[in-house]
Amino acid sequence: MDDNFNVTYITFSGHVEVHKYRYLYFLIMFSVYILIICFNFTIVCLICIHRNLHEPMYIFIAALLINSVVFSTNIHPKLLIDFLSEKQIISYSACLFQFYLCYTLSGSEFLLLAVMAYDRYVSICKPLQYPTIMRKTTVSILLGVAWLLPACQTAVAVILSADMKLCILTLKGIFCNNSIYNLHCVSSRTLSIFGVIAVINAALFPLLFILFTYTRILIISYRRLNVRKKAAQTCLPHLLVLISFSCLCAYDIIIVRLGSDFPKTARFIMTLQAVLYHPLFNPIIYGLKMKEISKHLKRLICDVTY
Repeated sequence: MDDNFNVTYITFSGHVEVHKYRYLYFLIMFSVYILIICFNFTIVCLICIHRNLHEPMYIFIAALLINSVVFSTNIHPKLLIDFLSEKQIISYSACLFQFYLCYTLSGSEFLLLAVMAYDRYVSICKPLQYPTIMRKTTVSILLGVAWLLPACQTAVAVILSADMKLCILTLKGIFCNNSIYNLHCVSSRTLSIFGVIAVINAALFPLLFILFTYTRILIISYRRLNVRKKAAQTCLPHLLVLISFSCLCAYDIIIVRLGSDFPKTARFIMTLQAVLYHPLFNPIIYGLKMKEISKHLKRLICDVTY
């Protein structure tokens, strides 16, 4: 506690031998962060520039990639500062803000993946109605809901946490995630119930909806040979991203439940993978697996090379 300004500071205890490997950590994290920005914005720029990519599916992909960049920007700069600092600390208010962005963007990712699944369902199962259903207004509403719903839900959790008294000022992690609940003196029943409701709304319902839509697409593809190729080309990348992100979210929940039973080094490695791997995975998958994006990407690489 800083008495002069009445600011409470949280210490991150999840780093492993940061004083010994600080420059190596910094170099790896900085390099990956630059790659995340370059890879994601390259795909986003291609979608913006080329008119044949101005379709709902590609707009949703662009939104997902922007989501990944903002998520990385929420975590990476602070990690880079911590690697070069003697003490890895953060004010409680800044910690809550990082927590807010982290779970707002995570919820948005699930909802965007659900929106993309709905887009593929309409495109493959109701192709004649697709232009009527997926209009610009519909796309705008779906994007608005995907970003605003998690933002409002997470805001309530942050407001409830802000009023909680802290008894522990050491966070077992390297950034502010669900572990902040372990800092509270008393476990809040209201916060716990709301957390479950938020997870159901932002993760479970979208996940069930995605499974339902892809099951329907699978059934239609099995019956109609002419849509199998289209379904495989456009749905596979979404499924790979969904599986990757679901595994990372499951880890985030499990790590809080296990608490001190999870080895510090294993926790550190898994957390680094979560912040390094997934934001790079999205643009690589969509750049390689989406035919139209891949075509423009190859053309761009050839133009730069020659």
